[in-house]
Amino acid sequence: DVQLVESGGGSVQAGGSLTLSCTASGFTYSSYCMGWFRRAPGKEREGVAAIDSDGKTNYADSVKGRFLISQDKGKNTVSLQMNNLKPEDTAMYYCAASRTVVVWDLSESEYALWGQGTQVTVFS
Repeated sequence: DVQLVESGGGSVQAGGSLTLSCTASGFTYSSYCMGWFRRAPGKEREGVAAIDSDGKTNYADSVKGRFLISQDKGKNTVSLQMNNLKPEDTAMYYCAASRTVVVWDLSESEYALWGQGTQVTVFS
């Protein structure tokens, strides 16, 4: 079965850090572009960061300089290190995979495979 399983969410004080991980199974990970998305309460889901099979990365302006996306192809894992977290980063975070998207495109419509999500709560 194709699966994306996120972990690492939790509650943290503003200014703190969290690292999310997503483990993929059931498909050829190395052929996919991997992305992280989030949905805050009352808002639409938005793209946060992406990394392609060559290691090129892209970030939403709101997280540039604070978040770092990386991958371990040997473990079929993509991670999102989140630093200097702000209350506005509070959201459900989702891992996603696409064979067709280019890393510069953070549109959720281009991603076909999705995880169940992990909650991140940042309190002030």
